[in-house]
Amino acid sequence: MTTFEASTGRSPATTGWLNAAGHRTALNVFMFVVLAHWAEHLVQAYQIWVLDRPRPQARGVLGQFFPWLVSSEYLHYGYALVMVIGLFLLRKGFTGRSKTWWLIAFGIQFWHHIEHLLLFIQAQSGTMFFGAKVPTSVAQLIFPRVELHLFYNTIVFLPMVVAMFLHLRPTPAERREAACTCAAPLPAAA
Repeated sequence: MTTFEASTGRSPATTGWLNAAGHRTALNVFMFVVLAHWAEHLVQAYQIWVLDRPRPQARGVLGQFFPWLVSSEYLHYGYALVMVIGLFLLRKGFTGRSKTWWLIAFGIQFWHHIEHLLLFIQAQSGTMFFGAKVPTSVAQLIFPRVELHLFYNTIVFLPMVVAMFLHLRPTPAERREAACTCAAPLPAAA
């Protein structure tokens, strides 16, 4: 029995490669996707508020080359789904305080995913909800879409950053409970 098995009562096999030996790699790939999407929203906001482009022509980076992507709910729903699945799958690698923050991000993203699911259903069925002429989410009844999704990405991203910070700097108890090796090694005793 390993130290991990003795201290947690579970084996690395039940945690899986993704949340043990592969956790750092999986987190890096996931964070690359998150940051790329975040950059798209920031570029779109810049195009609207600084370059004064009409909203339909503020397409972010990818939308400049593939305009149909921005108007496709497939892209937006796909990203929301990747985010909620990534947050769910990677949660077991977190312990203690970092897990709490990671689960907060997951909860917010779960709701964001529901909002995108509503938009996706409307776009695919041609049936608009809430008496709207275009696909509309619940929160979009109050806030414009660009600002709303910039807000959603912010409130999901911030607890993820806190979770990652705490995950890389665990308390001794959190370090003993962790199945991964993401945390910085302890300094050598003098």
